[in-house]
Amino acid sequence: MKKIVVIGPESTGKSTLCKQLAEHYKTVWCEEYAREYLNEHGKDYSYENLLTIAKGQLELEEIATTKASNDLLFIDTNMYVMQVWCEFVFNKCHQFILDQIVERKYDLYLLCDIDLPWSYDPLREYPDEQPRKELYRMYKELMVNQSTPWINISGSYDERMKKAIDAVDHLINS
Repeated sequence: MKKIVVIGPESTGKSTLCKQLAEHYKTVWCEEYAREYLNEHGKDYSYENLLTIAKGQLELEEIATTKASNDLLFIDTNMYVMQVWCEFVFNKCHQFILDQIVERKYDLYLLCDIDLPWSYDPLREYPDEQPRKELYRMYKELMVNQSTPWINISGSYDERMKKAIDAVDHLINS
């Protein structure tokens, strides 16, 4: 099974892209657990809550893996997102998350750029340009310093989808 992870700062079209890719390739996608958790428990969270969210994300990924067809699974958020969230907000990261980054293997990362306008959502925290730039820089640095292929996804929603399909097709056909 090929696992493609969509990552990036909030409000960069990750969930939309995952859903569209799953529909295009007639498979399932793994949603972001943090949204479910924060909707249930409230927007305020602690460092320890991020470990709970990380474990919930991994559980959702395992469930989605059993449901995927066409040997493709699209994943909205993984442990890199949890690492960035921990480090950006709390200046530290749970060892469990770092261990999972090393242990889990993926086939392609789609890094969503911040060139889409930020849109309000009650769970989103960073509407200002400077934090969005810093978060994107953190994600890009992680991508550059790991061995899994990745591509930057930018442009309009249609351009993003085309770039993502091209990258996934290349992965499938190589």
